[in-house]
Amino acid sequence: MKEEIDQFKAAYELIVTFFVTYSFQLIGALIILSIGLLVSNRVAQLVRRTCDKHGLDITLSHFLSSCTKVLIIIAVAVICLGKIGISVTPFIAAIGAMALGAGLAMQGLLSNYGAGLNIIITRPFIVGDTITVQSVTGIVKEVRLAYTILNDEDDVTIMIPNRHIVGEIIHNSNSFKIVESTVAVAYSSDIQQVKNIIQAALHELGIDKNRPPQVGIDEFGDSGINFGIRYWLPTNKYHQLRFSVNDHLYSALQAAGIDIPLPQREIRLLNNGTSDSLKKQSHL
Repeated sequence: MKEEIDQFKAAYELIVTFFVTYSFQLIGALIILSIGLLVSNRVAQLVRRTCDKHGLDITLSHFLSSCTKVLIIIAVAVICLGKIGISVTPFIAAIGAMALGAGLAMQGLLSNYGAGLNIIITRPFIVGDTITVQSVTGIVKEVRLAYTILNDEDDVTIMIPNRHIVGEIIHNSNSFKIVESTVAVAYSSDIQQVKNIIQAALHELGIDKNRPPQVGIDEFGDSGINFGIRYWLPTNKYHQLRFSVNDHLYSALQAAGIDIPLPQREIRLLNNGTSDSLKKQSHL
C-alpha cells in the first residue's frame, strides 16, 4: 500500500511540475493551434476561391485547397510540440520508417494515387467530358486521387483505378459521342436528293446544332449505294437520339419514294453448248 501511495505521489509531483514549468508554454501552444486551425481554413477557402475565379477544374481546386490546409496544420503542430518541449525528430523518423513500410506494402494503391495526382495536374480530361479508356466509355463524374468515376446513359457507375488510365490511349470527345452509320439506297435514286433528305432529317432533330454532320457516298455495294452518315450526339442521350435518327431517316426516305434495296444476286448460266449436250445425254 505504501509503495502505491509513493507511486501516486511521484506521478502527482511529476504532473504538477510539468504544469508549473510548461503552463504558459501549454497555453501558448493551444492559442497557436487555435489560430493555426483558423488560418488554415481561411487560406484553404482563399485558394479555392482563387481557383474558381481563374476557371480551374473543381477537382484541382479542391485538391489544392486541401493540400494547403494540411500543410498549414502540420507546420502549426510542429510549432506547438516544440513550444511545450517535445522534440519532433523521433516522430519524423518514425513517420519516415512507417511511410517506407507502407509504400512497399501498398505499391498498387500508391501508384493509383500517383496517377491520380498526374491526372489532376495535367488535366487530360475534366468533369463532364466523355472519355474512352480501356474499352470503357462514359461521362467523367468525378476524379479522385485513387480512381476516376464514370457514368453512362444507363446510369451505371464505372470506377477505373487511375493507374489504368495514365499511360493508356484516351479518347476525349468532350460531352459528345460520334455516330457512324450507313444507309443503302437503290442505284436508280437521285444522289443529291438522298443527301438533301438525310441532311434535312438531321436538321429537324437538331443534330447539327453543335457540329455539322457529314453525309456522303461511303461505297458502292452489290445491291445499292451506301451512304455514310457521321454525326455527334450528347453522350447522356446517345442511344435514345440514335434510335430517333434512324426512325426519322427511314420515314423520310419512304415518304420521298426512295427505295432501300434488299440484298440481290444476279446469276447467269454460261456455256450453252455444254448444257445442250447434257440434255441430249439425258434423253438417251
